[in-house]
Amino acid sequence: MRLFLDIASAFCLLSGAFLALIAAIGIARFNNLFSRMHAATKPQVLGMLLILVGIGLRMEAWSDLGLLVLVAVFQLLTAPVAAHMLGRAVYRTGGPDHDERIVDEKMPAD
Repeated sequence: MRLFLDIASAFCLLSGAFLALIAAIGIARFNNLFSRMHAATKPQVLGMLLILVGIGLRMEAWSDLGLLVLVAVFQLLTAPVAAHMLGRAVYRTGGPDHDERIVDEKMPAD
């Protein structure tokens, strides 16, 4: 049983680290704000949750599991909300990344 938990933990830790790396590369390589926000929230949050699951599987004392759950809840609440608010602010101000090919009836014409 211990070997199975070690393998599952290693898989979760490596998968989470890979997703965090993909998020960092996406933030550095994408050219507009909305693509960067997607890279900063989606794979980063899933990567953090996988890392927390991997840590949870390797813990000897299950009494510390509450702290991992608390970190996961705060991560799930803060990262997407912050990205949403940033995107909303840029959308409302017209932002520097306005694409001329897209017609948006909600935005006033220039």
